[in-house]
Amino acid sequence: MVGDQRNHLMPHAASNSKEGTIVIVLGIILALIGFFTSISILTTIGIILIVVGAVLTILGATGRAIGGRKTWY
Repeated sequence: MVGDQRNHLMPHAASNSKEGTIVIVLGIILALIGFFTSISILTTIGIILIVVGAVLTILGATGRAIGGRKTWY
């Protein structure tokens, strides 16, 4: 019964879209700070975070299990 209640509360990752975009927003902030201050490592880390966040968000929204989890938050 506990498993049934959890599935009804969180059927898929689309219900947690706010948490899924945190990585992307952090990546954008770091990339912009790195670009405007000419610190290339921040720009590189920001771009990597944007790509990883986008991939995890897209895969999570399609319902695929990522690393054994269906949702990432």
